[in-house]
Amino acid sequence: MLRRMTTGDATMRHGCLQGLMLMTALAATGATHATDTDIVTITRLSQAFSDASASGNAKALDNLLDANVVFMGEDGTLSNKRDIVGGAAPPPQGVSNTLVQSDFHVALHGNVAVTSFTDNAIFVTYGQTAHDSFRSTEVWLKEHDSWKMISSQTVEVPVEPSQVHLPAGELGQYVGVYQLAAGHIMRIERQADGLVIIGRDNKPLPLLAETRDVMFKKGLPRVRFVFERDAKGRITGLDVRRAGHDVQHFARS
Repeated sequence: MLRRMTTGDATMRHGCLQGLMLMTALAATGATHATDTDIVTITRLSQAFSDASASGNAKALDNLLDANVVFMGEDGTLSNKRDIVGGAAPPPQGVSNTLVQSDFHVALHGNVAVTSFTDNAIFVTYGQTAHDSFRSTEVWLKEHDSWKMISSQTVEVPVEPSQVHLPAGELGQYVGVYQLAAGHIMRIERQADGLVIIGRDNKPLPLLAETRDVMFKKGLPRVRFVFERDAKGRITGLDVRRAGHDVQHFARS
């Protein structure tokens, strides 16, 4: 309970303030140590979840997940704890999966921790190796001195496809003005030994070929420009596909 000090309390005020300052310093030191410990714990538990996911360790997954966890996979599928634990199984002989985390970050909000990181995946299937990367955020809740995952969301990291170099004599076929609607156009122009695409911002961006008639902007691998040709082989327009969907059609002027 707080009370107002009088003049008669002056002799004890200095000692009280010193004691209060010391207690505050100790409390702050204790909080720092607790925070550091929690960050180390969350970092370890998150990698343990990645390990258990890769190896299909149902027991470890059961221990790490809250009963009411909400989990969204990279394909957009929502899963609960029963789905995750019940569907876990070790890979067959000759197949192995590894998930190694990088770019790990933890933000603590009391008894809630939010993580973000990259899962770097290595898939070995009968001697053949494939790689992939996933960006994830996880939410962990601390109850009774134990951290459990209550939410997770994962997306696949887009990777630019391999570029092919079209013959210089073919590049001119793509040059032109492509119109979605009146006042909404894109231009494709030659620049040096390649192509650039210019939109409404009037900024040229390199247009790279994944294969003949399929191109992408450098730095935007989720978007494809798929060119259409008529019976004579002349380019008549293009479809802009975003993440595999036809979303816009531009006719060549």
